[in-house]
Order: sequence, then structure tokens, then C-alpha cells
Amino acid sequence: MASCVTRNIRVLVAIVCGLLTVIILGLTIWRTVMRIQRGTFDLPSSPPVEFCRNGGTWENGKCICTEEWKGLRCTIANFCENSTYMSFTFNRIPVGRYGPSLQTCDQSTTNAGNPIAIRLCSLSLYGEIELQNVIIGSCDENLGTLETQIDDISTNSRNISTEAQILTSDANKLTPENITSATKVVGQIFNESRNADPEAKKVAVTTVSQLLWASEDVFQTAAATDNHDAFATLIEQVETYALTLGNDSIVEPNIAIQSVNLVDPTCTSVRFSVSKGTRDYPASGPTSVDTNVDRLNPDGQTELQILVNTNSNRATCGFVVYQNDKLFQSKTFTSRSDFSQKIISSKVGGNEQDLSASVKMIFSPKYNQKEFQFNSYACVYWDFSKKDWDTYGCHKDKTIDGFLGCHCNHTTNFAVLMTFKKNYQYPESLDVLSSVGCALSVAGLALTIVFQIVTRKVRKTSVTWVLVNLCTSMLIFNLLFVFGIENSNKHLETSGDDINVDSDSNEMPTRDTIDIPNSSCTAAAAFLHYFLLVTFTWNGLSALQLYFLLIRTMKPFPRHFILLITLVGWGVPAVIVGVTVGIVYSQNANESHWELDYRQEEICWLATSDSNSFITSSFLWSFIMPITIILIGNIVIFVIITVKVLWENNQNLTSTKKISTLKKILSTLSIAVIFGITWILAYFMLISNDDVRNVFSYIFCLFNSTQCNKRFL
Repeated sequence: MASCVTRNIRVLVAIVCGLLTVIILGLTIWRTVMRIQRGTFDLPSSPPVEFCRNGGTWENGKCICTEEWKGLRCTIANFCENSTYMSFTFNRIPVGRYGPSLQTCDQSTTNAGNPIAIRLCSLSLYGEIELQNVIIGSCDENLGTLETQIDDISTNSRNISTEAQILTSDANKLTPENITSATKVVGQIFNESRNADPEAKKVAVTTVSQLLWASEDVFQTAAATDNHDAFATLIEQVETYALTLGNDSIVEPNIAIQSVNLVDPTCTSVRFSVSKGTRDYPASGPTSVDTNVDRLNPDGQTELQILVNTNSNRATCGFVVYQNDKLFQSKTFTSRSDFSQKIISSKVGGNEQDLSASVKMIFSPKYNQKEFQFNSYACVYWDFSKKDWDTYGCHKDKTIDGFLGCHCNHTTNFAVLMTFKKNYQYPESLDVLSSVGCALSVAGLALTIVFQIVTRKVRKTSVTWVLVNLCTSMLIFNLLFVFGIENSNKHLETSGDDINVDSDSNEMPTRDTIDIPNSSCTAAAAFLHYFLLVTFTWNGLSALQLYFLLIRTMKPFPRHFILLITLVGWGVPAVIVGVTVGIVYSQNANESHWELDYRQEEICWLATSDSNSFITSSFLWSFIMPITIILIGNIVIFVIITVKVLWENNQNLTSTKKISTLKKILSTLSIAVIFGITWILAYFMLISNDDVRNVFSYIFCLFNSTQCNKRFL
């Protein structure tokens, strides 16, 4: 009688689970069809990639071109073609840049492997692109040997400056040692006490511009090992040099220098402006100077503008604009975005810092408005004694809409340190179909757990224990997924692109990107991480148990088998998650953004690193690797069971002769699903192509939607 009741319950549960399987698969297919239809008729919200040609990208409503192209769609050449001059060959050279020759110095020379000559690509007075004559260097010199010749600058400055220019022409090859040596040499060329030739100083400006093309990492390493303050010396000497050009200017791609002599006794103020251009450096836009003015007067094309009130007549003013802050390596402010922090320097007379002068300036913020949202800024100056940014004597001056304004009571090197919030693309909440599918999955898992407990007396204790633990972990994971995967930060109000920030606070930030912490989302990600690892661990233990039941049928289970697998099933994932969170936190304990090194902001799940840092990411070692090891073990057991049990024909057993090939195939597929072999499809969901990833996502759902229910059928 009891066996009949058990059989009836089993049939009833089988019917219910079958219906759940059909419903879930039907919903998945329906959603796939609806998604394909929406993808067919949805119009793109932004111009297609093909709109911006030659590597250009679409940002803030326009094409941002690479250095070699310009124009509305990046289709106008901004380079000199491959050329040959004498015995030297040059590749394509962007306008405003010096290109190195393909011919390099022999390996037996001091300057082995570096180009022998350089050539300038420039614009003529009529705007035509043209190549200049070749400048040939010496293979017996390198930046290290030039550094030893600093004392000879007064007599050999032009040659030393030219060699430094040639040796820094290829920024991709510059090392931290090269940066340090070059800054020492160029800094002394600008030193008035060295009496360098004026032409040598102009060439040195080009060298500084070329140095600023080097990577940020190289500059950081060079600054960390700079024991002679080479960066600070160069900055101070360039400031002084800016006072010696009369009323002339020197403009290079990464630096612009302007001198102004106030000869009128009644003139005590000067305004210096840099306009926007087609390229993202000073040379792209014109500079202008206005004297005897009393206010800032920017227009829509103004990149930055500075007004200096000297409070003294017949003064000399010098201005320097740096395209980026690579020479200003801060220990307190960290920049993680690739937005250039332009630096503007003003100096009056021969004073290091004219305390009688006052400075007003405005900056036009430039950033990718699609990916980032402006948050705040601070008005700072470079303190040579601290070798870092400081806010002393500066405050915000929000008088002109659309610009970041500052007011300082002294002259030196100024900047605005901007902070941004990233515009995360939060996914939409679960739709009705997803919610119904998850609800059915939860119901099926709960039903499975109840059935296994009610009918536990008709099977081995270990079988029930493994299956109940597996389905329990899957049930908790599904509930956490439904109620915890969504980040509550998506509901916070944002201020759009409004830059009307608090003008009373001028607190210096520590980093340029601001993240809103969310401990509940981090906890949800940790629990999802844990219970999914638990699910896979019990999946592997289930395969191991089936191996003992089918292959080692005549041998008993190991001693304390249930206790051992329980400790492994729930304990090992706990250790992995705990160690992972601990390592991530210890590496970034002093940073408020440590959470985003563990989880994503868009959803409460593990952070996935880009291709450059994927090997060292916690996602790989704390999730992908454990799951891969479990799946490999399951595949090995699957092959053994398939070969020795399902497909082996025993001539002494009539039952094995009557099993059809189709039934063997279906049994093999069932075992593959039970062992989680079909989870291998999840690896294809890591493909970057959206269309391919979507296809494998739905195939994955079709094979794994009712995995746990099939175990007891």
C-alpha cells in the first residue's frame, strides 16, 4: 500500500514538473521571438559606427577624430604621406609632429636602435600640408650622455637641444629614465644662468611637447624615482622663459607659451584666451591677448581664459598652457579617466609668486557626456614646496554659466580638478515573462525538495541529502537573483550635465571619478557568488555520488560520507568567497570604491575585468576557475558512466540488448544535463559579440531551465 502511494506521488510530481518544463521552455522561446522582432524594427538611437570614418568615435554629438584625420566625419587628411629624403625614409607623420626615420643607429653605437633623423609635418601660411627638411642627429649621443653635457650648454646649447629633440621624437619608446634625463637637460636649457641660444630654447619647447606624448605610467614611474626635482625645475624654468618672449608666442601640440609686455603705464591687467579647435590640444585653436580689460569675456569657442590684475604698471606677464598634467604628478589626486587636465600658468615680472596680483580664470569642461556626468571641481595651484596641488588662496567663482570659474590671490600654475560620476547603463527590471519564469523555477525547486523529503525512506539517505542540498542552494540563488540582483542606485536622482555646484566649498578631491557606495548591493553580490558556487559544488558532489552508485556498486561509501560532502558543499564556497572579498578589501581598504573592484555597479554581481586585466581579476580565480574544475570533473565522470553503463552491451544480460540506440542517446543527454555539462554553453556567453552572446544565452536557458527537476524523474 505504501509503495502504491509513493508511486502515485511520484507520478503526480512528474506530471507537475513536466508541465513546468513545458511552460518555462515556451516562455523562453516566446521571449526569444519577441526579442528578435524588436531587434528587427528598433531604430538605432545614435549614428552608426560607420558615420565616423578612419577610427573616429561618436562623442557628445560629434565625431572625435584620431590625430591623423579631421573634419565632420574624420575624412580630411591631417598628415603627410610616406616620404623619402636623401637616404632617410619616413612613415606617415601627423600635422604638427616630428616623425622619426625608419633608419636607426647601428647596434655598436651609443644610440643603438633609435632613429637617426626626424622630419616635421606642418601647415604653410596658406593652410597647405607640407614637409620640412630633415634634421639629422648623432648616433654617438643619447639622453644619458646629453645629461653629462649640461655644463656645456652655454657653448653648445643648440646642438644639445637638437639632439634632445631627436631623441624624444618617438614617445612610445621613452622610458622613465629617458623622461628624467630629458627633463633635466631641457630644464637647464631654459635656465637663464646657462645663457643658452634663443633658438635652442625654442627647440626645447618642442621637446617638452614631445615628452608629454609619453604614457602616464612612464611619467608616474619617472616621478617616483626623481630625486633631483627635475620636473619642478623644468616647470619653474618654463615659467621664467615665458617672460622673455616680448609679445610673441610659441605654440606646440602639447604646450603653448605667451609673453605680454604692458608698456602702457595705465595698463595693469591682461587677459589670455585659448580657443577650441578641431583637435584636442592648444595648437588646434588660436590664442589671443587683450590688455587693460576688467573682466572675463568668453564665447562659445573659448577653451580656457585667464585674467591677471598685476596692480603694477609696466609689468611683464608670462602664460604657459600644458595640454595635460603629466609633469604635475600628484600624490593626493588620482586620475582614472582619460580626460586631459589642462594646466594654465601665469607669472608676473620676475617674482616667483606675485602676492599683489589676483587671477580669475575659467575652464570649459571637456568629457564624454555619454559615459560620464559632471559632479564637482576644485580650484587648485601647484605648491612647489609640497610637490602637489593645494587650494590655498583659491576659491570657486561661479559667475559665468557653462564654465568652471576660479579666483586666486596669487600667480603660479593653476588647474581645476574635476570629478565625475559614471553614467552606468542600468538594465531594466525583470519583465513579466522573466518574473513568471523565475517563479515557476522556484516552485519546481520547492516541490522537488518537499517530494524528496516526503519519499526519503524509499532511497538511500545520501541520495536524498545530496539532491535536497543541491535544490536548496538553487532555490536560494533564484530568490536572491529575483530580489537582489538589481542595484538600488539606479533609482537615485541624477543632476544631468548641470555644473551649478556648491561655490562655497573648494575641497580638494582625491580622485576624478566618484562612485556611490552601496553595501547592500555588495552583500547581495557576495551571497549570489556564494550560493552559485554552492550549487556547482553540490552538482559535482552529485556526480561523484552517482559514480559510487553505478561504478562502485559492490563497495560501500567512504566513512562519514554525508558529513564530508556537507562540509565540502557548504564550506569550500564560503572559504573562496571570504578570501576573495578579504583580498579585494585589503588591496583597496583606504578607497571608497573598493566595492566596485569586487562587484559591478550595473547589477549586484561579480565585476568582470577588461581583456588587459582579466588574468589577474577575482572573477577569473574565484568563479570561473572553480566552476571549470568542477565541470572538468563532471565531464570525466560523465564519460566513464556513459561508456561503462549506458553504451556497454553485456551479452549475458538480456536488458542491455533490448535498449534502443535512441533511448541510449536520450539517456546520455539526460545525464549530461544532470551533471551540468550543458553549463559549458555559459562560456560562450562571455563572447563580446552581442548577437552571438544572445544566441548562446537562449540555448543555455533551454538546456538548463529544469536541471534540478530532471534529477528525480
